[in-house]
Amino acid sequence: MYIVGLAGGIGSGKTAVSDRFEKLNIDVIDADVASRTVVEPGKPALRDIAAKFGDDILLADGSLDRAKLRSEVFSNPASKQWLEQLIHPLIATEIFTQLEEAKSSYCLFVSPLLFESGQNEICNRVLLVDVPVETQISRTMSRDNNSREQVEAILSQQASRETRLEKSDDILLNDQGFEQLDREIARLHQLYLSLAKEQ
Repeated sequence: MYIVGLAGGIGSGKTAVSDRFEKLNIDVIDADVASRTVVEPGKPALRDIAAKFGDDILLADGSLDRAKLRSEVFSNPASKQWLEQLIHPLIATEIFTQLEEAKSSYCLFVSPLLFESGQNEICNRVLLVDVPVETQISRTMSRDNNSREQVEAILSQQASRETRLEKSDDILLNDQGFEQLDREIARLHQLYLSLAKEQ
């Protein structure tokens, strides 16, 4: 399987991009979706998290309160390490299962921590969704109702914009509107189809 990694910091618009590839019948494997799957109600990891942080880490329907967990681990390095040791192996297994099941000519692997986790190593090519840092901050503040400090704390945990630009094969600037985005994705889609065929 020819794997195109989709990278981009928080608020860069990875979902808008991956949704468009999905409409082109490309299988999308999303690390965020995998991370939610492994902590669904009834899964052992969710029981472990509730045992560690208390039942108020759960929403009324029994699912994980991700916002509460995020604030809990960002302010506590030991809790963050505990959580990562619990769920990272589970997420990796889920991702590899989905990659093996992909059926399209190439697949798109979306991960917010593609470089930080070394997941770029499993990709044939990396596409970066890029926006100025200030755009990332304002988009994330309005989308997630987070303070500027919270967003900056998240950004500090991610690879810098410069690092991502340096390590990516293709750059998709996502601050020009949807029309430009659609044009660029159509072009990249053709490129990836031909590269996958040559593999």
